[in-house]
Amino acid sequence: EVQLQASGGGLVQAGGSLRLSCEKSGFTFDEYAIGWFRQAPGKEYEGVSFISNIDGSTHYADSIKGRFTTSTDNAKKMVYLQMNSLKPEDTAVYYCAARSLPYGHYGTPPTSSSTYDHWGQGTLVTVSS
Repeated sequence: EVQLQASGGGLVQAGGSLRLSCEKSGFTFDEYAIGWFRQAPGKEYEGVSFISNIDGSTHYADSIKGRFTTSTDNAKKMVYLQMNSLKPEDTAVYYCAARSLPYGHYGTPPTSSSTYDHWGQGTLVTVSS
């Protein structure tokens, strides 16, 4: 059973940093993408960052580009989201999600939340002004 466990959320002042972690287990597919999504109160899911394990390709939403970085530690089966220069508008519940990739899918990982089959529970990030 695929499981994803996100952690690392908390309360931080604007301009501060947080690192979210996503522990993954039970993957039955060799090629996959991990996405970080967030949902602010009363808003739709927003895809924040994506990374492919095939070639390491990443994609970032314009709203966080240059401030957030996603990375992986395959030995620890972890995926991270380093968030710097946080803004109050970054306040949301953050989720990590996974999906398999077609063989030979190089380049930008898929970004649509509807295509991600496996989701972890969220972790709340609150940025105070």
